[in-house]
Order: sequence, then structure tokens, then C-alpha cells
Amino acid sequence: MTAAAPRDRLTRPDGSPLRVLVVDDELPIRELLSLALRYEGWDVTTAADGAEAVRAARETRPDAVLLDVMLPDVDGLQVLGRLRADLPQLPVVFLTARDAVEDRVAGLTAGGDDYVTKPFVLAEVVARVRGLVRRTLRGPDDGLLVVGDLVLDEETHEVTRGGEDVVLTATEFELLRFLMRNPRRVLSKAQILDRVWQYDFGGQGNVVELYISYLRRKVDAGRPPMIHTLRGAGYVLRPGQPR
Repeated sequence: MTAAAPRDRLTRPDGSPLRVLVVDDELPIRELLSLALRYEGWDVTTAADGAEAVRAARETRPDAVLLDVMLPDVDGLQVLGRLRADLPQLPVVFLTARDAVEDRVAGLTAGGDDYVTKPFVLAEVVARVRGLVRRTLRGPDDGLLVVGDLVLDEETHEVTRGGEDVVLTATEFELLRFLMRNPRRVLSKAQILDRVWQYDFGGQGNVVELYISYLRRKVDAGRPPMIHTLRGAGYVLRPGQPR
């Protein structure tokens, strides 16, 4: 099979290659993914187990991680927790042979940004990594989004509410950004899936519900609610009304 020429190359803001960490205990899979990702012009580091993955992430500070769920030393979901302790917004794509809906939800519940089942198509994996990283890169037209006392900085990826920091994962940040770019507008689950995830999760609207609940815990907890559900229609963000 002849590989197609890479599209416009994504780089870090300073122009250096993106850094991707591939974590899988199967050598052929690590090599295959590394080959495809390096063809995109990215720097790739690999790890065969959870402990090695955590060490590699601390050393290389990757822009994205492909993480196998079933590792020989520790569960991939636990590895994710350790990675996020150092890099809260690190985009992570889970790789797993488990394709049941409950397994996908478990991975996303743990904080994963995307989920790819084995066997996979290399082009799809690369596209998902590109999509996740593109969302976290700074753009020339980025700025501040402000809705009520909620402020989102698209350049630094910092979020505050009432002056207090709100720490979000990459997917939570993108979901909030989409809501804040459309204040007072009702957004359907289909619109959110298409804009935030850009991939078909088998029509699983519960993924949206899951992440909306995450945002509510972080953005609305102990404050006048800003994220509202309109039954049968979708979700809307509007300034919280003082109690």
C-alpha cells in the first residue's frame, strides 16, 4: 500500500515537531503507530508499560498520548490519572480491544478524550490525534471568551469563574469553548458531537451528557448555574443569575 503525502503539517507554536507518546505492550503496534505518526513529521516516544509511560511523559512533555487500556503492570485508566496529575490538559486517545459501549463510556469517564478499538485503521488514528492536537494549539485569532463571570482564554487555555481557576481536560475545554462561543444558543447533542468530537461514537449521545455533567461539577459547583438542559432540544450556556 502506497502512503499518501502528509497534509499540512501541524507543529508546536514554536515551529518544532509535535510530540506524541505511544503506550502499548505489543511491539508491532508500537512500531506501526510510530511509523505512521513519524510520517506526519511528529516526534514519537514509545513505552511498553504504565511506569515507563509516566516517566516518558515527564521527560518529553508530549502534546498527545495514544494509551493502551490493558497494560502489563497497571491499568491504562490509572496511568491516565498519573499523566493528568502532571499535565491536566494532555489529550489522550485510548487504544483497546474492548468495543462495548460500557467500555467506551468507562474510558471517557476516566478522562480520555477519544477511544479507538483494535484492530484500527492507521489513517483514522492519525486523524483523531490531529483533531485533538489541533484543538489545543493556539491560533492567531484566539482571545478571551467571557460569559457572565466565566472567562476562557483561548491562547493560554486558562479558565476562571468569579476569579477562581477552573482546571479542565482538553475535551472539557473544547466543549466549554463551543458553548461559550454560542452563548444563549441551544445546541443539540448532534451539533456538540460533530463540533467537539468530530467522530461518530455510534450515536452515543450519553457521551455528551457525561461531559456536560463534568463541566457542571467544575463550572457550576456552588455557584449560580450557567449550563442548562432543555429537554428534547439540547444544552445552553447563559450567565448565572445570583441566588
